Amino acid sequence: MTSIYRALSEIEANNESAALCTVVKSEGSTPRHVGSKMLVYPNGTFIGTIGGGELENRVKEEAHLAIVDCQPRHLHYNMSDPSRGDPGVCGGQVEVFVEPILPAPMVIVIGAGHVGKAVAHLAKWLGFRVAVSDDRAEFCNEETVPDADAYYPVPMEELVEHVKVTRQTYLVLTTRGSNVDAAGLGPLLETEAAYIGVIGSKRRWLETVKALKAQGVTEEKIARVHSPIGLELQAETPEEIAVSILAEILMVRNRGTGKAMKEK
Repeated sequence: MTSIYRALSEIEANNESAALCTVVKSEGSTPRHVGSKMLVYPNGTFIGTIGGGELENRVKEEAHLAIVDCQPRHLHYNMSDPSRGDPGVCGGQVEVFVEPILPAPMVIVIGAGHVGKAVAHLAKWLGFRVAVSDDRAEFCNEETVPDADAYYPVPMEELVEHVKVTRQTYLVLTTRGSNVDAAGLGPLLETEAAYIGVIGSKRRWLETVKALKAQGVTEEKIARVHSPIGLELQAETPEEIAVSILAEILMVRNRGTGKAMKEK
């Protein structure tokens, strides 16, 4: 069991994902006792065991799904009759809790101008890990944007070579123009990012879409983008725009509706 706890510590330190599967109830004859654990990685490898056999195979499948959809699972299995679909013949019942272990959500701000700085500041205050990227090194450093955890002074199209973008990553493009977006969005659309938002007017976004299509980017991938970015708040200042953007990110992350609470 010590190796599982050590592995959990390494997963947290490296901002990686896994699923912890724990036997939480056992009645009658079952393969393992309450408290038995198995840690499943995204690639299917695992540490520990909750009993082996078909039971363990089914739980590993659920663990993979939990990593993908970020939702825990409380599983119940009878262990009596395989002809009815049971995963064993021991005769007892077992319950397993599957808990996704996920990296802290990260906001990557691409474009460190006035709005980008405000987004980085607010995202950090809200508890996100924050990274800032800008191809202009003088804009992408701790002195200019003090609220970030990491800085990537590289062109947008090279960003994925420097930072791992996961399902817990939220990309905020507060860049200086459509030409920058068109040049760098392609690789970002190939990632698993939970959110990709692009600042600018509808007209600016249409210009970007036109350029992306000319590069062969599909409609399906383009449809992932939130642009104009944020919720409609009539925001004007960089700080107000940051609130609009982070509100949309929280809505996506928490599966909210964006409606006024009194309308619920």
